[in-house]
Amino acid sequence: MSKFQALKEKVLKANLLLPKHDLVVFTWGNVSEIDRENNVIAIKPSGVGYEEMKAEDIVIVDIDGNRVEGDLNPSSDTATHLEIYKAFPDANGVVHTHSQWATIWSQAGRNIPAYGTTHADYFYGEIPCTRKMTEQEIKGEYEKETGKVIVETFEKRSIQGMQMPGVLVHSHGPFSWGKDAYDAVHNAVVLEYIAKMAYAAEQIVSIENKLPSMQPELMDKHFLRKHGANAYYGQAKR
Repeated sequence: MSKFQALKEKVLKANLLLPKHDLVVFTWGNVSEIDRENNVIAIKPSGVGYEEMKAEDIVIVDIDGNRVEGDLNPSSDTATHLEIYKAFPDANGVVHTHSQWATIWSQAGRNIPAYGTTHADYFYGEIPCTRKMTEQEIKGEYEKETGKVIVETFEKRSIQGMQMPGVLVHSHGPFSWGKDAYDAVHNAVVLEYIAKMAYAAEQIVSIENKLPSMQPELMDKHFLRKHGANAYYGQAKR
């Protein structure tokens, strides 16, 4: 049995939570957890469907991304996970998805403002969106550079990694992290929920600012013709 069997089984279960919580379709996501004592991470294999994935498919790599155990290729996002682990020593689990609502904000290149207490319970301030990556970064070690841009965003804004356990990568999607793989998934679920609520709240404000309420007399006419003392809508009772 693998030296890292327990870790692989945990990371498998954490990955299977992504489709359960509607954070992924097809193979669009991955979860990892780091074993800091042995300086390795366990991560989802690249392109393998959740419904067919087994514990033995989980790949073990070292902190430099070299495969330590497993026959499959690790997630293509492995290098990004590694940069997050290196920058945030209290983060022991990382999640990446293309969940719908968080990705909408990523594609818009917008931070998610803190609009309510659900947000504040998990994220201390607005959830940042990174800058656009340069052509050189994209054409170079893309996944590693993605991680570096995340870290740069936090450094420039003086954000503490565990006070803000998530980020939006511009034009790409969200990454979240936590004290272990399960906690990282939990934060990814909350991030998606917050993204949806923030979007809806902004739509309400936008509509209220641009679309006036209907005429009071028209409101009265339509409500009272059905429910008023002299209602006449429908068929008279015989």
